[in-house]
Amino acid sequence: MMQIVIATRNDDKYKEIRDILLDKEIEVLPLKDFPDAPEVEETGATLDENALLKAKSAYEATGLPSLADDTGLMVDELKGAPGVMSARFAGENATYGDNCSLLLSKLNGVQAEKRSAKFICIAALVDASESIITRGEVRGVILTEPRGENGFGYDPIFLPDQSELSFGEMTTEEKKLIGHRGKAFSEMLGKIKDMYR
Repeated sequence: MMQIVIATRNDDKYKEIRDILLDKEIEVLPLKDFPDAPEVEETGATLDENALLKAKSAYEATGLPSLADDTGLMVDELKGAPGVMSARFAGENATYGDNCSLLLSKLNGVQAEKRSAKFICIAALVDASESIITRGEVRGVILTEPRGENGFGYDPIFLPDQSELSFGEMTTEEKKLIGHRGKAFSEMLGKIKDMYR
């Protein structure tokens, strides 16, 4: 069985990625199993750069193939913000609620047809021989108030185009099927199986 490190200390993100990668041939390890692995500053200008930074750092610290993602919410009315700053939109130690509240305040009074947005997830795998990137995207709109208790981050205020449920109202399985992270990591799973056959 091959082992892969998920290069995040965010438990919510780790669980979502682990559930997408459920496979009898892969053992998924959380980064917290490696206490000496350094914190990575997300200094990249793009989601791709940040995902690769995190995966490379985890690989160098563990010696095991390492997977990371960087995800951004791009709101058209805000010219693509919060984008690469999505996790830190309301400040360095912002909570999910802080980020959602700031975004909703910036869109206060904006009509429904101008609240379009997209989630983009970049997944990066780094091992001894190569690095691979996959991408998942889902379009939708930003709601005027949170709906649902599931998911994390901006999930309760994002309504994907192909659903009447916000990500915050979906089950893990429902979100996996249409979500940006589900798309990126499902494609990555196929590539991992090809690489390590």
